[in-house]
Amino acid sequence: MSAAERHPETSSRRGFLQTTACGIGGMALESLLRGDATAASSEGPYAIRAPHFAPKAKSCIFLMMAGGPSQMDLFDPKPMLAKRDGEPLPKSLFTDKTLFTNLKPKSATLMGSRYGFRKYGESGLEFSELLPRIASCADDIAQIRSLHTDEFNHQQGVVMLYTGRGNPGRPSMGSWMVYGLGSEARNLPAYVVLGDRITGSATPYGSGFLPSSYGGTSLRHRGVPILDLQTPAGVSRKQQRETLDTIADLNRQRLERTGDDEIESRISAYELAFRMQMSAPELMDLSGESPATLEAYGVDRTEKGFQRSPSDELPIEGRFSSYALKCLLARRLVERGVPFVNISVTGWDHHTHLSDQLPFYARMVDQPVAALLQDLEQRGLLDETLVVWGTEFGRTPVGENAGQAGRAKAVNTGRDHHPFSFTMWMAGGGVKGGTVVGQTDDLGWFPVEDPVHMNDFHATLLHLFGLDHERLSVRVKGLDVRLTDVGGHVVQKLLA
Repeated sequence: MSAAERHPETSSRRGFLQTTACGIGGMALESLLRGDATAASSEGPYAIRAPHFAPKAKSCIFLMMAGGPSQMDLFDPKPMLAKRDGEPLPKSLFTDKTLFTNLKPKSATLMGSRYGFRKYGESGLEFSELLPRIASCADDIAQIRSLHTDEFNHQQGVVMLYTGRGNPGRPSMGSWMVYGLGSEARNLPAYVVLGDRITGSATPYGSGFLPSSYGGTSLRHRGVPILDLQTPAGVSRKQQRETLDTIADLNRQRLERTGDDEIESRISAYELAFRMQMSAPELMDLSGESPATLEAYGVDRTEKGFQRSPSDELPIEGRFSSYALKCLLARRLVERGVPFVNISVTGWDHHTHLSDQLPFYARMVDQPVAALLQDLEQRGLLDETLVVWGTEFGRTPVGENAGQAGRAKAVNTGRDHHPFSFTMWMAGGGVKGGTVVGQTDDLGWFPVEDPVHMNDFHATLLHLFGLDHERLSVRVKGLDVRLTDVGGHVVQKLLA
């Protein structure tokens, strides 16, 4: 039977358009033009779903520091390492399983931090002098100093941080969260990505084997949030609505015949894009923000006093202002009900010129991140917003015998990758502030107390949103697959 025989009412172009402009499509248009916030609230991939138990958090802002910041220079003070500065790497720390990307163990020497630490807040949480503003929020922050991961290269490490395993193709943590809970943000994506492209391209933000609706949507923080989102000249909103209804009708017919989830995702994407044409420009309009707020975030900051180091391929101009804007937009997004916002900064991979690059990147993020925490708290949002400072791994407590082809060698100018122990921190959203979980040995090589695997971090993150990591799973090729793979335990010491 032909398509015309199956659907005689749509056998002509005029009849087709007249039919699809009525019925469900017409009701959808009327609802959107009225601004009816309840329309379709129980339909589609972002429909609100009940958590497994009472959640502490409603939104997550994940601050991705791509490249691996040096934990012993920022969060994990090591006085003994400083005392033993320049000594050879102890043989007891190097085994056949110890892998490095550039470090030469036989010639490597211990390298203590060049930066001072002091205690902050009533909790006495220790921070480096490089992060004084973040340190001022110490009583809201819980540091995990004993984190460890299975990967030591960037691409696999980033993928594991986001998806629970180092091989690509699995849903990211933001996708799992939206899949498990849905979203209150009817006119914005549920999973928003703001920031540089990190190692692995879009892989870390992908939906994997979940429908593509659950993948991260990249928004530009300046100008037009999404390219080609505007309605073409000469096309009215009513005409566009009728066109979308026609396309949706065709897609639904195809969905009925095939049962393909991606068709449903396509329908949802078209509808969301239509609604975003009005909501996205409003999101980007900062005219309602007070001068004091803009100043607090540092949206007009410059990189005065810093120069591009020889090993950093990224330009420095405009990066301070750019990061400040992303942090401010993250607050605006969670205010509008977006459950997962990712902000990434590329450039923390300091194999060389650590003394030049680390202060630059610390200065870039210190003021905006502190302002974000304080702004959320002042607006009563911090209790329900989980803020995470994350990275794929840490850095070695030994200096890297750096040198690149065609350049003179410099000894101990940076640090190599270190997956065995590093620091991440969390704030708000049900986290016990002013807390340190885990401890590393005197040199910062291995955890010696409360080791936290990357999957333990994932289990804890989901727990704060009322999701049991063992129950949140999808059957894939006969297996129940989850974010935490076959492991993961909730870190109870992190919970308020």
